[in-house]
Amino acid sequence: MRLIPALATAVALFTGRHSALAQSPPEPPSLAAEVAKGELPPLVDRLPQDPRVLPVDSPCRADQLGGTLNMLGGSAKDTRILPVFGYARLVGYDTRYRIVPDILKSFDVEQGRIFTFHLRPGMKWSDGVPFTSEDFRYFWEDMAKNPKIAKFGIPPELMVDGEEPVVTFPDQYTVRYAWTKPNPGFLASLAAAVPFDIYRPAHYLKKFNPKYTDPKEVEAKVEEAGQRNWVALHFKKDRAQRNDNPKMPTLQPWMLVTKPPSERLIFKRNPYFFRVDREGRQLPYISEVALTIANPGLIPAKVANGESDLQAAYLAFANYPFLKRGETRSHYEVRRWKSGRGSHVTLFPNLNAKDPAWRKLLQTADFRRALSLAINREDINKAIFYGLAEPGGNTVLPGSPLYSKDLRSMWSTYDPARANQLLDQLGLKRERPGGLRLLPDGREMRLVVETAGESREQTDVLQLVRDDWEKIGIELLIRESQREIFRNRIKAGSTLMSVWSGLDNGLPTPDTDPAEIAPSTAEQMEWPGFGMWVETHGTGGDKPQDTQALKPLLKLIALRKAWIDSLDEAEKTTIWHEALKIFANQVYTIGIVSGVDQLVVVSDKLKGVPERGVYNFDPGAFFGMYHPDSFYFACPAVDTADKGE
Repeated sequence: MRLIPALATAVALFTGRHSALAQSPPEPPSLAAEVAKGELPPLVDRLPQDPRVLPVDSPCRADQLGGTLNMLGGSAKDTRILPVFGYARLVGYDTRYRIVPDILKSFDVEQGRIFTFHLRPGMKWSDGVPFTSEDFRYFWEDMAKNPKIAKFGIPPELMVDGEEPVVTFPDQYTVRYAWTKPNPGFLASLAAAVPFDIYRPAHYLKKFNPKYTDPKEVEAKVEEAGQRNWVALHFKKDRAQRNDNPKMPTLQPWMLVTKPPSERLIFKRNPYFFRVDREGRQLPYISEVALTIANPGLIPAKVANGESDLQAAYLAFANYPFLKRGETRSHYEVRRWKSGRGSHVTLFPNLNAKDPAWRKLLQTADFRRALSLAINREDINKAIFYGLAEPGGNTVLPGSPLYSKDLRSMWSTYDPARANQLLDQLGLKRERPGGLRLLPDGREMRLVVETAGESREQTDVLQLVRDDWEKIGIELLIRESQREIFRNRIKAGSTLMSVWSGLDNGLPTPDTDPAEIAPSTAEQMEWPGFGMWVETHGTGGDKPQDTQALKPLLKLIALRKAWIDSLDEAEKTTIWHEALKIFANQVYTIGIVSGVDQLVVVSDKLKGVPERGVYNFDPGAFFGMYHPDSFYFACPAVDTADKGE
């Protein structure tokens, strides 16, 4: 793919303005003093030769732009949300979910297996050091291929059927990855909300690598930081996605300047950021983001009090009436964005549970179907979501070209009689009428559903599901734990069932990797062991046996492999439809409702935020796809005289 025509035109326009502005584009006001003192080079020397031009233009004069964007977080770990919102990626999704160049000037793809990346000459890290192919070389040669750092081998995103790529660096602005077979998920991994970064700030990390820095000097840094060795120190300094190291250079629009932990974390504008608006003004328009940490349960009240300029995190749909009442008093607007998740609340039976009796049942499709049929989704919709949600299973949404209404309703209509019949056929008898059914080993059926304890909605839904399942002789117990413990218990098989949101990407296209509906990673809550087996190419996890119960799962694995090997869109579409039908018919996940809007609270003074959007993690990066670097605060009207200055 070459530089798209619209972008090329914008670059040409900018180049013309660049010279028309006497080689001096307007400086962001928050940086003007540093430039005047010589502490920063002028903007013309900070931008790449071909900056990315966004099709935006604030009506404000350059000297009216800036300000502090206030947001609220529930934990110091929320520093990691800024790189998601900033959404600076080698390539990224546009609002039509097409992958386009971002950090890259352009890219070429040949036969789905050779990827050539063209960097922007003159682009710099946030500390002013050039961003070049050396940053890619360092990651590939000194990290991905270094067994001390990459303890589990080359990352799976770079492996195709066990084959690593041939990586070359033709010049300082060109990088090439080549495989003998297609790697169709490669670009999507680079465009993700939490991207697979194939580059690092080499000049920074070399300071902690004895290959490039005097080993005695590195050892002194290891001791000072209290780390075991240089590898542990290197790892600690490299955690860009955690965004907890103010000294680590970045390519994002805002960079952390407050050392965590802190109750108020400040992110200053990156003076070398590579995007500009149509007038050649450097983005971001807003100079600073302030993230104030609060108790998650208090965040809706703080938002209603006007303490956040832009907020969606920690707001549930149940907060809607309360937040609407505060609009006039606190000068904000409550907007409703569509969700991109396949299901808002979803149950995940763990097919790799350690308990042998439960594992056999959870691997049985008719048991999963019975649990789903027993849930009165209409009642849940009315009781918790004001009747505005869409009851049904966890599958793709109507906005996807792969959507099927039949799949949404498959095994998800309320039919307790059919549920009881299926359970009876499985031999799960009751000792007495109205009592609990018994497992084959004689234990009463008490099914523990675990939650990360971060969503009141999930807990409220589980309480209603508990009433429904009690009618079919199964007691639902709720267990809450912190997210990290929650995830680790699932992977270990200690969890029988968990609750979370459904498909991250409810809007896939035929070119989207169907990894979410087939075993592919240990992070999948419905089959973490099988996912790890696929992810590690059979060296870890649990190998799915060729039993009647697991044949459909093996079919999904085979279908995904066929999708990876195919370059034909029609064939990929057929594969997707077959995989979606298996996924829905087998009820590997039990969706409850979908179509629950995400509340987005926007201060009256904040402009550039879409009235309607899709709030989704991946793809979309929440606000990231809409480029928060182009949001700005309202300014006085600019009259004709001002424009002519």
